Amino acid sequence: MTFPRASGVLLHPTSLPGPHGSGDFGPAAYHFVDWLVAAKQTLWQILPLGGIGPGNSPYMSSSAFAGNLLLIDLAELQQRGWLSEADLLPDASFNDDRIQFNAVVPWRMVRLQQAAARFAQSISAADQVDFADFCLHHAGWLEDYALFMTLDELHGECDWSDWPAPLARRDAAALQQVFAEHAERISFWKFGQWCFYRQWKNLRAYANERGIKIVGDAPIFIALQSAEVWARQELFELDEFGRTLVVAGVPPDFFSASGQRWGNPLYRWSAHAAEGYAWWIERVRRIFELVDIVRIDHFRGFAGYWEIPASEPTAIRGRWLPGPGAALFHAIEAALGELPIIAEDLGIITPDVDALRHEFSLPGMRILQFAFNEDGDNTNAYLPHNFDINTVVYTGTHDNNTTQGWWQDASPALRQQVLDYLGAENDHDIHWQMIRAASASVANTAIHPLQDVLGLGAEHRMNLPGQGEGHWEWRFSWAQVQPGHAERLARFGRLYRRE
Repeated sequence: MTFPRASGVLLHPTSLPGPHGSGDFGPAAYHFVDWLVAAKQTLWQILPLGGIGPGNSPYMSSSAFAGNLLLIDLAELQQRGWLSEADLLPDASFNDDRIQFNAVVPWRMVRLQQAAARFAQSISAADQVDFADFCLHHAGWLEDYALFMTLDELHGECDWSDWPAPLARRDAAALQQVFAEHAERISFWKFGQWCFYRQWKNLRAYANERGIKIVGDAPIFIALQSAEVWARQELFELDEFGRTLVVAGVPPDFFSASGQRWGNPLYRWSAHAAEGYAWWIERVRRIFELVDIVRIDHFRGFAGYWEIPASEPTAIRGRWLPGPGAALFHAIEAALGELPIIAEDLGIITPDVDALRHEFSLPGMRILQFAFNEDGDNTNAYLPHNFDINTVVYTGTHDNNTTQGWWQDASPALRQQVLDYLGAENDHDIHWQMIRAASASVANTAIHPLQDVLGLGAEHRMNLPGQGEGHWEWRFSWAQVQPGHAERLARFGRLYRRE
């Protein structure tokens, strides 16, 4: 699908300001939408909305369908009478610049539990109907999710494959006993998802009504410790005990000399094909209930994926295997029609990956930070003069350094090449010069990380691939946002026909 000419900003909701330790769907999110409107932007790109996993990554969620409960606006729950003003007094350890996950997660979860209990005690007729309708509409994944999360709590930090065999293998009688003994806790997890979906639906509607489309993110893989892997074990490369035989990752690349061993279970694609890719169709259907456009992460994995033996500590020893290819996307298109999908085609891209993307007319991605090298190669695909129209261009993504941080690390020769290409006499506001280059390019879509709009340094980057701790924590404050930021983005929108 060819997109209209447009531009937007990349910012995950957890990075928003707010009094409760991390960004959420509260007033700051609505204010950010208003700011995008003032900046003449029409796209808000986010990261995956699912719950966080190891290292606090949103790409290792405990469910492919459930939302991140940390994003729930607690103040809205107070307005409904399910929390008190005293409940929402911030913890002294909270930091406005970084998310202190060790403090924020338990603090927010306690408040959600309090809200769920009061909701159950004083539920209105309207809420009862709405909650029941939500549970019915999402029953296909919600039942397994709520049960999985309850069992996960009951068994501490062990993998589900180490649960008692009747539970790990989903014996019907054993599961029915859990439903009977832990009905209240199962209901809590459903309540949390109802709050998440209800609040996000309102926020998205607010954005859409003001001309802002949401660009979501669908990780290709999901975590082993997730409801869907437990519920559909036959769809993943697991042994008879539910343990991984092989895991996902990528071989050595720009980011890491030893590659990236993500550790996600790989799909048993033959099993998916046998059921007509029904699981994937449902997954795509559900994410388009949340967002307007979807960026599919690690698109190259559908053409061919890197299989790493589970016993290997790094991603160096692995092999390429063929993915489902066009069959998967034909099945999705037959069921759901043509969809606005962005293919994240970064990394080791071979002709079969390009062919798959072109067969379905999916826009690929270009990163300006990857465009320059000291040998001055003007055939680099990431240089704007080599773009095709059906492209999404970024100065950098959540995995890149900020542009200011990247610039500080660049060699003198690389800096000179950048300045020569941009036609700049000096590096004053280099982040804006890069944003201008993206905006002026022929690429139909230009996305700018908020860190680059604000000209922030390396300490504000969101993630560093290959490192498991200390990331996904960045937050901004409204004090950092000056009127000139929106004005300059708006001017570029007018100049380069992206309004």
